[in-house]
Amino acid sequence: MMALETTVAHDENNLKPCKADLRTGDDCRKSENSNSVCNGVRSESDDPDHKTDSGVLEDDRQTKLNVCPVVNGRNVINGNFSGSESLSNYAKEQSEEPSEKSKSKVAEDDLKDRDILFVHDAGFTIKIVPPGVEPFEIQVNCMELVQEIHQLLLDREDTCHRTCFSLQLDGTTLDNFAELKNVEGLKERSVIKVVEELYTVREARIHVRHVRDLLKSLDPNDAYNGVECSSLSFLNTVTQGDILEKKKFRTDSVDCTPPDFIMPNTTERFLIPLQPQSKEQKGPQCLKVLTTNGWNPPPGIRKMHGDLLYLSIVTLEDKRLNVTASTKGFFINQSTDDEFNPKPAIPNHLCHSLVDLLSQISPGFKRNFALLQKKRTQRHPFERVATPYQVYSWIAPPAEHSIDAIRSEDAFSSKLGYEEHIPGQTRDWNEELQTTRELPRKTLPERLLRERAIFKVHSDFVSAATRGAMAVIDGNVMAINPGEEAKMQMFIWNNIFFSLGFDVRNHYKELGGDAAAFAAPRNDLQGVRVYSAVDLEGLYTLGTVVIDYRGFRVTAQSIIPGILEREQEQSVVYGSIDFGKTIVTHPKYLELLGKAGVQLKILPHKAVNDKSEEIELCSSVECKGIIGNDGRHYILDLLRTFPPDVNFLKLDESETISEKTKVLGFPIEHKHKLCCLRQELVDAFIEARYMMFIKFAAAQLQSLGIAKQVKDVNGSVEMENSPSEETKETTAALCNGHHSSDSNTDFTKVPVVKAESESNVLETDKAKKMVESITDVEDSTKEIVRKAAFTVGSLKEFEFDIRFNPDVYSPDVLHANPDGERLKKERQLVKDAAEFLVIVQIPSFLRDCLDHSASPLDGATLSEAMHNRGINIRYLGKIAEMLSKVPQLEYVYSIAVAELITRCAKHLFTTYLQGVEMMSLSAAISHFLNCLLSSCSVPHYSNGSDELNIKIAKKNKNKRRNRSGVLSSQDNEWTNTAPKSLWTNISAELKTYYGWTIESETIDTAIAKYSLQKISLLRSFCMKVGVQILLREYCFDNRHKQTFFEEDIINIFPIVKHINPRATDAYHFYTTGQTKIQQGYLKDGYELISEALNLLNNVYGAMHPEIAQCLRMLARLNYIMGDHAEAMSYQQKAVLMSERVNGIDHPYTITEYTHLALYCFANSQISTALKLLYRARYLAIVVCGENHPEIALLDSNIGLVLHAVGEYDLSLRFLEKALGLNIKYYGAKSLKVAVSYHLVARAQSCMGDFRSALQNEKETYGIYKQQLGEEHEKTKESSECLRHLTQQAVILQKKMNEIYTGKLGGSFPPLQIQPPTMGSVLDMLNIINGILFVQISQQDIETFRAEFERSQKKSDGATKDDIDEGTSKRDVEEADWASR
Repeated sequence: MMALETTVAHDENNLKPCKADLRTGDDCRKSENSNSVCNGVRSESDDPDHKTDSGVLEDDRQTKLNVCPVVNGRNVINGNFSGSESLSNYAKEQSEEPSEKSKSKVAEDDLKDRDILFVHDAGFTIKIVPPGVEPFEIQVNCMELVQEIHQLLLDREDTCHRTCFSLQLDGTTLDNFAELKNVEGLKERSVIKVVEELYTVREARIHVRHVRDLLKSLDPNDAYNGVECSSLSFLNTVTQGDILEKKKFRTDSVDCTPPDFIMPNTTERFLIPLQPQSKEQKGPQCLKVLTTNGWNPPPGIRKMHGDLLYLSIVTLEDKRLNVTASTKGFFINQSTDDEFNPKPAIPNHLCHSLVDLLSQISPGFKRNFALLQKKRTQRHPFERVATPYQVYSWIAPPAEHSIDAIRSEDAFSSKLGYEEHIPGQTRDWNEELQTTRELPRKTLPERLLRERAIFKVHSDFVSAATRGAMAVIDGNVMAINPGEEAKMQMFIWNNIFFSLGFDVRNHYKELGGDAAAFAAPRNDLQGVRVYSAVDLEGLYTLGTVVIDYRGFRVTAQSIIPGILEREQEQSVVYGSIDFGKTIVTHPKYLELLGKAGVQLKILPHKAVNDKSEEIELCSSVECKGIIGNDGRHYILDLLRTFPPDVNFLKLDESETISEKTKVLGFPIEHKHKLCCLRQELVDAFIEARYMMFIKFAAAQLQSLGIAKQVKDVNGSVEMENSPSEETKETTAALCNGHHSSDSNTDFTKVPVVKAESESNVLETDKAKKMVESITDVEDSTKEIVRKAAFTVGSLKEFEFDIRFNPDVYSPDVLHANPDGERLKKERQLVKDAAEFLVIVQIPSFLRDCLDHSASPLDGATLSEAMHNRGINIRYLGKIAEMLSKVPQLEYVYSIAVAELITRCAKHLFTTYLQGVEMMSLSAAISHFLNCLLSSCSVPHYSNGSDELNIKIAKKNKNKRRNRSGVLSSQDNEWTNTAPKSLWTNISAELKTYYGWTIESETIDTAIAKYSLQKISLLRSFCMKVGVQILLREYCFDNRHKQTFFEEDIINIFPIVKHINPRATDAYHFYTTGQTKIQQGYLKDGYELISEALNLLNNVYGAMHPEIAQCLRMLARLNYIMGDHAEAMSYQQKAVLMSERVNGIDHPYTITEYTHLALYCFANSQISTALKLLYRARYLAIVVCGENHPEIALLDSNIGLVLHAVGEYDLSLRFLEKALGLNIKYYGAKSLKVAVSYHLVARAQSCMGDFRSALQNEKETYGIYKQQLGEEHEKTKESSECLRHLTQQAVILQKKMNEIYTGKLGGSFPPLQIQPPTMGSVLDMLNIINGILFVQISQQDIETFRAEFERSQKKSDGATKDDIDEGTSKRDVEEADWASR
């Protein structure tokens, strides 16, 4: 059997990568949420049945890299960082043998040409002897660090409470950072003793913090509060335990009753099930209070007795204890709250560990701590390890606020968090960011080490920048120019520069004022992203993060060395500081930016400065070049990296756009003049023009008879600026299910030939070979190329050259030859690109929606799908207009309208929030939500100051200005907002910003007209503005009672935008693996994708969206190759990771749940499969409602599984809903509808309703006959089913007639209904989820492979060259799957 998957790829791309809370040195020990990767330390395995696969040692709880690249003798994975809890847990359960698949021929073939040294596990066993615990043995590897054994001990249940110890071999203390192979005398069966060391103040604080972290390790409050990179996961709550530990259920024991709120056609939406609360979620309480007390620090006389710090503790038995942390350990002293007596209490308990001390004096602590640690180690590692970037929850249950001295210390100390543990205190972010980029990158190990370092430093920077921006807005940072107006103030905190998104000194006056100043940081970040992706040696960008918080936009940047010591005019050696009036240039910058511009399609051009000098530029005029005191060449202000979007610019009368775009209502005058095209649009446009050039030239060549001369040409010479192969629109046939990937450079995309357009592709390839192989310069061929170049608007006469001058429409830029043909050509190209967006890309997007290759579930996935095609969000109004005319896309229309409304509400909310003081924040937010979503016409608001019964005196207004945060206001203008005025403003914003008119007077009429639901609008709005609300049921439709109250607003979070460092080699491995799969080499592809997973773990650590994608693909491959158990194991990890890094209700998480349900069913876990499907359906109806094709797929799955367990009534309700939706969105005659009719007929026949079943099966037969023909296998199957149903209906009718005539007496004989087999149900599940198992002969497979290899020989060679080259120039589009 050969498994072929028929559907296009699942839309899994560009999951925004996340912040790694990677800590350095000893600080890793204080928190189990470290994300550094520990690979190697392995304990004896408790599970003899765990499996290994293709380079990744996998069991129930681990993702272990057993192939470790080595740089200079050091394991790349280990670096200088200690291991994370999750991977140490993996380590505890490892087997002794390395994976055999990692040694497979294909993997070696693909890796052998790389300059890389792979070291396979050379494991040996050592014995660990901790104090007070039974000795135990662990398996280690010679390449591991001693520090990793430290980390293992910190994670083990019986040793986790120890932090201050050393490891000794034969009386010699081991160096933490030494590799085990370099430890003298360490061999098989060596005994390493754990020796307790003396505490210092720092070690004592780390110990107390670690104990506190252990006590709150099951507490979800950090996840709800959005701190410590914690986030939520409910998979194991939904499935009521780990699915890998469940036994197979018998069908007669299945609990399959769906909750009422997910039944088809229910209109009420409930929020409480969104976060199912487990009874044991928080774990047992061990102490009532653990805090430092007011007797700190110890006086001098006590320091000389070894006292380090004092603690106050209240046990479960209500004993109040004062504890001294001394150099030798912890003991109870005789102090009270009122009297200081540091002498030890009697009896004296001196314990090296605080946990040991508390266990001796508190039975409750001893009992509950043991229980807590057992539960902690039972949790899946992916539920505990920190996410790379903070994920915030828009809704949370009521939380208890407990006493926590360490949390208090972190909040109010002058320290900067964990940076205090780093030598030199505050970090030089700029130096770290630039130094990591300067690391060598010639070999794979070097690139892995470099990318790991870049990712670590960047994620730390994002975390620090976010904390700093919040502190700035909250008023906790003093401005560096405190005398200036609040809007003009700038800040420096933790070596990061912060500025606000306002028009300072009318800098953006001509471009739109504050609106332009607000948009500029976002554009600048896009510029930083692409220049970082080009990754040109010698050219440096600043670390940049854009944070929206409390209505303010803050830009956080690393600081160029020396920039604060001189005036800007003295610093800038390239570009302009006044939008083109004064311009300077620099030869080194011209060289560097020229190289980068080749990849970014930026045209070198000349501008005239105020001295009438022509200055050459290789970027936009606003781009500034500054040489720092460190000698590096920095570029900043990259807000015009891409060409302007003339569809949203008001041009001179002499400049006009095409009639085609005018008909669609363009140009629309935008709020600012910084509208730029996206990089994806530029790439697509150049690709389209290049193909036009090729085909035109090829046609002309053929007409001249030159084709004969260039026949059988091998290879091709790429023309200048020809797009890379990776930018082609491609399809991955083995990606998941019913979605497809949207991005041209998606992680799930590979360069393959589309089956349905193969002839067209071959024709194009032939044309390319013909044109690119021209070597002669005869006049005839030269003229053909000239005509082709002229036709596509090429900037060069005799070759293809399309690049963009970003300054062509800049208002203050004087061009060298303003009336020349060259400038006209450059401007025409910009207009053509804007027209291409409207005429080609938007219709293409709509076609993708029609054929369901793009099927967004919410506004976020809709925006992502648009961006992947180069369509800016400002075009959403025009797209909504077009969608309104296509009934089949009604669901996308509803999503688009909802996104338009919430985005406009966000624009107004941003301004609204700036005028609210801190004391009134929750009242103002709840009032805005009432005005936006409540049916109550006159919502009552409560002023926050009412809580204290304060009257704010006007005379104090100026005195207190700016005390409660940046730009805080003491007026109550927000109270003037009313539902009617807010809706009027939203309608006006829709018209002016998006060019779309909403035909509703109120939110309620809009809900009815556009098929929206308020719960989805609430979710979308809260996620856009960072508001967290209380988890409860909200009644929106009561006209006399408001929906939201002040107490419902729990928190407000920052919205953080930043670049995403990439894992380039993992991308190449993944795409090569995809190509192998496409060619039919499933095992080879599997191993390459497994290696990609290894590399991703190297770069990102244990938790990242791209790792979730890899896991999902490996799960699907395992399923197709028949290993259902492994598929379920991989998919469980994918679900947990998606919940953690994307969000519990993200559309990708919903899809992950659906896939896991299929694999659970294949493993006979039917009850679990139903729970997962119910969860997926619930999340989907909260996110987008029932009116969506995704619901049809879910209902078909649910109906089939219910059908399998004999719940025919319930099954029929879901199947009929799926049938209705499929007819609506796929058309009455589609094959998907035929399958739905068949499923409904099956359910009805099992219920004995043969008449209805017959009617539905007739519909199936009619569709198959029309679409496939009478001789098709499916048509014949349906015909046979019809015959059987007709026979059953006749038998039933005869028996009913016999009863009627009295021949059978008064009783009705029981129907003999044969329930479906699990195998037949699984086959049908595979079909509806896009997986077909087709019987193919071995000869057919070999023939197919041979043909495919011939047609793909060139592209395969190119791919391999790319992999081998490693450090070759990579197009920006190729790298963008990580950047986006």
